[in-house]
Amino acid sequence: MMQTQVIIRTIVLFVALLNQALVLFGLNPLPFSEEQVYEWLTALFTIIASLWAWWKNNSFTREAQQADEYLRRLKGDK
Repeated sequence: MMQTQVIIRTIVLFVALLNQALVLFGLNPLPFSEEQVYEWLTALFTIIASLWAWWKNNSFTREAQQADEYLRRLKGDK
């Protein structure tokens, strides 16, 4: 997991540096509008939030909540 984070941070840094260099030379750095960036970031946030909510163990029934409490007690005894 840590390796993935390092790669992602490196890519983001590279894109930011490339963008800044293009601005210095008077070029249009990124070929999309601010509105498009906002739309993509909003969609990305929605996807990530949806996946996180789906992945998380959400116990809705009373039995599932009791099972979670039992598991918490077992983990607390160790």
